[in-house]
Amino acid sequence: MNIAGTIPLEQKAAYLRTLPAIRERCARVHALATQGNLAFFDYHPDKEADVAAFCIQIINRDYGTDFTSIEPHGRWRHLDAGVARVRPLIAKWHAAHDPLDAREELRRTIDLFLVSVLLDAGAGNQWSYHEASSGQTFARSEGLGVASVHMFDEGFFSGDPVRQPYRVDAAGLEKVTVQRVGEAMQVTEANPMVGLEGRTALLTRLSAALRASPQFFGADGRPGNIIGACPFLRRSPPLQAHTYINGNFASTNYADFLEGESTLVGTQRVVPVAALWHALIEGLTPIWPSRHTLAGVPLGDVWPCTVLKSHSHAQDGQQEGDDLVPFHKLTGWISYSIVEVLQKVAGWRVEGLEDLTGLPEYRNGGLLVDLGVLTLKPGLLPTDPVSGLPSVPPSHPAIVEWRAMTVIELDRIADAIRKELGLTAEQLTLAQVLEGATWKGGREIAKLKRPETGGPPIEIVSDGTVF
Repeated sequence: MNIAGTIPLEQKAAYLRTLPAIRERCARVHALATQGNLAFFDYHPDKEADVAAFCIQIINRDYGTDFTSIEPHGRWRHLDAGVARVRPLIAKWHAAHDPLDAREELRRTIDLFLVSVLLDAGAGNQWSYHEASSGQTFARSEGLGVASVHMFDEGFFSGDPVRQPYRVDAAGLEKVTVQRVGEAMQVTEANPMVGLEGRTALLTRLSAALRASPQFFGADGRPGNIIGACPFLRRSPPLQAHTYINGNFASTNYADFLEGESTLVGTQRVVPVAALWHALIEGLTPIWPSRHTLAGVPLGDVWPCTVLKSHSHAQDGQQEGDDLVPFHKLTGWISYSIVEVLQKVAGWRVEGLEDLTGLPEYRNGGLLVDLGVLTLKPGLLPTDPVSGLPSVPPSHPAIVEWRAMTVIELDRIADAIRKELGLTAEQLTLAQVLEGATWKGGREIAKLKRPETGGPPIEIVSDGTVF
């Protein structure tokens, strides 16, 4: 699909914040890779079979042939690292409040998952979290997840932690400070965390974002209100999963919650993933650091790609914004996580999940580098003096290339795995491949190749808001 030419910048900005734009722009980068035109990487498609084989070994080891037992990629696994925490926490709410309204149960769970995802940016190789109740110590995503459960359980994010501890709201987030987050996450000089200030600033900005979008988050600014704080707000017909592709999204005013965007099929509520995506991408816009704008619209996790600029389509000419590649990794991570909550806690069906992409982060991308699908061209990136690894910020054009290639390669690897196992996309979803194979595989190969740290093959100088 070509949206260049004379399309107004406002519509182009709106398009870059949609799900279809992620694959479309990443596919442009991938097409250049097949021609040998990337600036920082060489692409070796023959190595994709090695990645698929590595992933299938992991699937066979962990699941055998019971592919239905592979959970979807989502924050739930990290919150339950080592021991179950999500279901026991829900049971605790019911024991303390009999009966607990089903809508409030769902709101609380969404509150927890959303704030936990926002805390889940790279914490570095040195930080860990010790859980006194289990006696276990966790690092990286699991450590951040376990810490967030305890913070939530203690009312850390609530404006009224004594009477209403189990919630996230604007009033509670206004009280968040670097010192409080550091203490709650056991950060010390001997246990340093990468991006502590950026992580805290993200929570502070979340407070303002929740207040600024009452149409999504209610008057009290609460993430869980996204399900439908005002169920009488309903529009007909509901937003469909592929509505965004038409490029006219910017001129349309959608002000409904998920229940307003849903339909009832028998007794089951059905909601398009596009509605969830729209609420998150619009409602959370103010929390992302100001990086790139188009027509005055802050774009979030969208970055210029040098090879798109240098290899623009001759027939179209280069237009402003044509070199921008959207990823929206944290929005995607939130979406995958909340989808699972809607399915498992509320029993809803979410349609259009095939529009969600693989997550362009260092585990999935690291798998591709470590197994040779992508090789860095020598001498182009600075190296860390301690590790000897390439080390750059997420804004670096090499990282933009890496992430764009990762999005498309995850689709290709998933197809290769399905073909080898004789499964359809419905029998083994992309979310399952991410959870049971590529993300896990990226972590395992990193540990094999770099046992001292288990870190990625390219170090990201993170501010806690991208990876």
